[in-house]
Amino acid sequence: MTVSAYPGDRAGDLDVDVSQEVTNLYTDGITARKGAFTKEWTDRLREDIETAFEEARSRPDGAVGRGPHRYYVEIHPEQLRGFVDLVEHPWVRSVATAVLGPDYRIVELGFDVPLAGAVNQPWHRDFPIPEETRTERRLTSLAFNLTAVDTTEDMGPFEIAPGTQWDDEPDFAHGMFPPRERYGRYEQRAVRKYPQRGDISARSALTVHRGTRNESTAARPVLVLGVDGPGANNADRHDTALTRRYWEALPERVRHHLNCPVVDKLTPITQKHTIEGLVMGDE
Repeated sequence: MTVSAYPGDRAGDLDVDVSQEVTNLYTDGITARKGAFTKEWTDRLREDIETAFEEARSRPDGAVGRGPHRYYVEIHPEQLRGFVDLVEHPWVRSVATAVLGPDYRIVELGFDVPLAGAVNQPWHRDFPIPEETRTERRLTSLAFNLTAVDTTEDMGPFEIAPGTQWDDEPDFAHGMFPPRERYGRYEQRAVRKYPQRGDISARSALTVHRGTRNESTAARPVLVLGVDGPGANNADRHDTALTRRYWEALPERVRHHLNCPVVDKLTPITQKHTIEGLVMGDE
């Protein structure tokens, strides 16, 4: 599918000033906006995640394990009632444009669900460091995260080691997992995040991070929106599709940032059992 540039969508024409957010992403590897969405909107998000999670777990390979009692599910945009609200949010659009340029592409929509009993993940990044990041210190993709619940200490909060998006270590297993003898570096830097309903964050998925032990009785579902800049290839790892009817109803500006198959009928996504899931499953 080929789409033309949207004339009102320019890198120098941002909806909001996100200069501090860009600085945060290049220094810490993560930034956030408190109260970007209402709690009511976020509660609808949780309902959609719960529906999709139940459907995915009812069929083979509908959900992929990311460690004991921890799952990831990729979904199609039509499964999320608030998809347009999310991708059209001024903060989301402005951060993506400022970091990745006006031709960024939405390549992933999914969610992580750490259930009760989930254990500490190994420290990791989500994919190997791209050459542009290694040699030019340039970010080529972003992950936006929205919690569907109010996060508490016992729910296994997300833990991140700021500044490690630039770590270029040849002994990372599969390019993603640092050896255990260097865990001390990440534990010293580790910051736990406690987002509440309505908050949204943006991060480089290269910043070394992990999910922690969920000692509560509740799940902690988190939505993931993956965005690529020109030249990034994360779309190859995902199977997002849209029905023709849904595509035609989308605003032109949203269509400009989508580059995925348009089909007559959606096929449930079979999750890819990547080495990431295999390694985490051993923990």
